[in-house]
Amino acid sequence: MRERTSPAAPSWRRIAPRTAALTAAACLLAAIAGPVAVVRAADAHQPLTAVAVCAVTALWLIAVWTAAAATERARRLDGQLGVGEEEAMTALVVAGAARQAEAAAKARASAAEAERDAARAEAARAEEDAAAARAELVGARAEAETERAERAQLDRLAEDVLPEVVKRLRDGASVDSALAAHRKHPQYALLRAVAEEIGRGERLRAAALAVCATAAGRVQALATSMHAELREMQHRHDEEVLGDLLRLDHSTAQAGRMADSIAVLTGARSGRRWAKPIAVESVLRGALGRIGAYQRVRLHNASTAAVAGFAAEGVMHALAELLDNATNFSAPPAEVHVYVEEVPAGLAISVEDSGLGLSESWLRRAERAVSAEPLDLTTLTAGTRLGLAVVGSLARKHGLQVSFRPSARGGTGVVMLIPQQLVTHTAPELAPAPVPARAAVQAPARPALGPAPAPALGRARPPPSAARP
Repeated sequence: MRERTSPAAPSWRRIAPRTAALTAAACLLAAIAGPVAVVRAADAHQPLTAVAVCAVTALWLIAVWTAAAATERARRLDGQLGVGEEEAMTALVVAGAARQAEAAAKARASAAEAERDAARAEAARAEEDAAAARAELVGARAEAETERAERAQLDRLAEDVLPEVVKRLRDGASVDSALAAHRKHPQYALLRAVAEEIGRGERLRAAALAVCATAAGRVQALATSMHAELREMQHRHDEEVLGDLLRLDHSTAQAGRMADSIAVLTGARSGRRWAKPIAVESVLRGALGRIGAYQRVRLHNASTAAVAGFAAEGVMHALAELLDNATNFSAPPAEVHVYVEEVPAGLAISVEDSGLGLSESWLRRAERAVSAEPLDLTTLTAGTRLGLAVVGSLARKHGLQVSFRPSARGGTGVVMLIPQQLVTHTAPELAPAPVPARAAVQAPARPALGPAPAPALGRARPPPSAARP
């Protein structure tokens, strides 16, 4: 407002042109008419008239000046009123703008309040969501802790409790005695159900093994009896039937070996036990008499050592399985060579064949079959690893060490190490007196025989076509 009124502020000091013209005309008129009237009055010797004219002229000038001043004041007042009106209008405009700005500010404030309320509502919803998320997280953590605890219990059940219970059940304990220490276990019901099922399976397995052992013992007794009768017949008959008797004797010896294998796998004791050491030569020939292709086996033995009597039957049986294994995989007329060597650790018996040999994977499987691991009958297949399983069981029982390697003859070489504690150099009996023993649980005693001699070299019988045990 100052910018608009400041230029017009000194306008009241300047006389308007019209007022100035009228004032000048009136003054000019008074200046002309007054002197003329005074001169005429002086000429007429009318001094009073001259005075009156001078007074009228003065009054006229005063009136003109007063009128001019009044006009000018009126003009100034009019200008001031105009300026006031302009200022009033400006103030009105400013007030309108202020009212509009206030209304806009109120609108903005309302919008801000609405946004604040919306933000507060959104924050409240966010807090509710966060609280729900925290509750879900707490629940998830609780579930995870519960699951972790249950998993730890299950892991302990699977890694510690169940193996212990199974071991006690397999050792002959009842279900109640096996679970006596775990009655307060959270999974006792499950544990008892599993223990009862395992106990039932163990009883069935023990019954099956007992039945197999009994059957094997009876077959052993029958084979031994037939063997003894055939030996007696060999002494009574002449050479015409001697060859047939020898073949029957040899077949009976092989049947007895199979019965002995079943007895070994089922945990029964061997039917042959000797009280005195048996010469290595007799052990070798006894093993040779229990296989089919005995004619293709060559013995290379210069040792005078003997095997302890209680272990002679096991060594003979294991060696027979290895010889049968070698002859089955050596096509006729390939020979199998057996070498005996005395070493500081005991007595090493090597079996070398010239068959197809074994791959690295089969060598590793054969090594595992005869290793010190406990025998698991469920891993046996139909005849493919039966002989090696028997060798492994006998090796674990008597401490024998059996290893496989490629043979220099192109086939497979097997080395069986008889430990030093089973080897003696005392003079063994050539015809040892056997000590009869029960072949299996509840099996009848069978006649005991010494190591079977190698059959006479008659007509060669073809080797069996069965797969390697």
